[in-house]
Amino acid sequence: MTPEIRPIREDELPAYLEALTTAFQERPNIERIAREIGALWDLDRTRAALDGDRICGTFRSWPTELTVPGGARLAAAAVSAVTVLPTHRRRGILRAMVGSEHGSMRERGETVALLYASEYPIYGRFGYGAACREASWTVDVAATGFHRPIQGTIELVSPDTTSRDAIRNVFDTWRLSQAGEIRRRDHGWDFDLGLREEFWGPGWKGFLALHRDAAGEVDGYARYHVEEKWERRQPRNTLVVDELHALDDPARATLWRFLAEMDWVATIKASRRTPSDPLPWLLTNARAAELGEVGDGLWVRLFDVPQALAARSYERAGRLVLEVIDEESPGGRIRVDLDAGPDGATCRATDRPADLTIHVGALGAVYLGGRRLRDAVLPGGVDEHRPGALGEADDLFRTLDEPWCSTFF
Repeated sequence: MTPEIRPIREDELPAYLEALTTAFQERPNIERIAREIGALWDLDRTRAALDGDRICGTFRSWPTELTVPGGARLAAAAVSAVTVLPTHRRRGILRAMVGSEHGSMRERGETVALLYASEYPIYGRFGYGAACREASWTVDVAATGFHRPIQGTIELVSPDTTSRDAIRNVFDTWRLSQAGEIRRRDHGWDFDLGLREEFWGPGWKGFLALHRDAAGEVDGYARYHVEEKWERRQPRNTLVVDELHALDDPARATLWRFLAEMDWVATIKASRRTPSDPLPWLLTNARAAELGEVGDGLWVRLFDVPQALAARSYERAGRLVLEVIDEESPGGRIRVDLDAGPDGATCRATDRPADLTIHVGALGAVYLGGRRLRDAVLPGGVDEHRPGALGEADDLFRTLDEPWCSTFF
């Protein structure tokens, strides 16, 4: 079949959601969701695949910006709701939707596309690379103390528009220095705090703690909820950290300590954190913090390679001519001259002989500095035209601090 690929109309939202939730094996209230989503989605950024008059595939994106090493921010498209009905698999539908929306992203001037992969093998075919890792942390609070005393003050507040604005300000300040983080949607904050009724499933019902510095300014926060558990008539609750961010180390350490020393709590669990979280170093018994579920987080797909490579910073100096294989580029590849160092970088298209040829997915994986290029090239291969070029590029793209995106979409 040759599917028709196009944005949907508002009256097609129920059919679009029916296809989306069927592919995700869910049975929510479609009509209610359609009423709510109409005001939140930009339908021009949806893509539907139609088999006759039936929607058999879905794809959508929303605009954001990505912080890259050095603090620059790039216009980005966050990809979500990617499905194909089980009756229509392996007919080229996904590739057609990807090609259509990728073309629109390029026309809008979005330098990169971002996504979280429900299944790992899918998106490398379309030029995405797994650029960030994420992990869960579990802390046995009875087995440890903290090195640092409480600094500043902690205030438990009710989720409302005032506290929402306070934590959004903290997050927006923090994300500007965190490679891999993105700008969040305004309505997402209301869902995160339970200020807006959730229509996909149960809403958030938890607690919000603010950290204030010596001047009384909010410089950190933690959202959390508690899972009740009793053993032999003793409380053994698990405190689930939904989100914790702070603008400096003392505020971050104080928030962790506040949560760990709460009555009735035996265990802390925090998901979608970075594997390089310094949490164990805050504890008098680092073994009390257990790292688990380490895996891929944010995936990155570069559209404008020269702009992306020139925008980020580099901790080492180097120059190389990089040929990037990309089936979406004219001629199937682009060759750039990258001259980079701690003082800045330039990157321009060139016809000079390439030092190194790699796949665009490998470049996406290493772009934020957290992955090794020598590893990222293994799936798609590499051509080293100048001896030592792979090692030089590997060193050039790496950063001391690991990128992290705490925002799931």
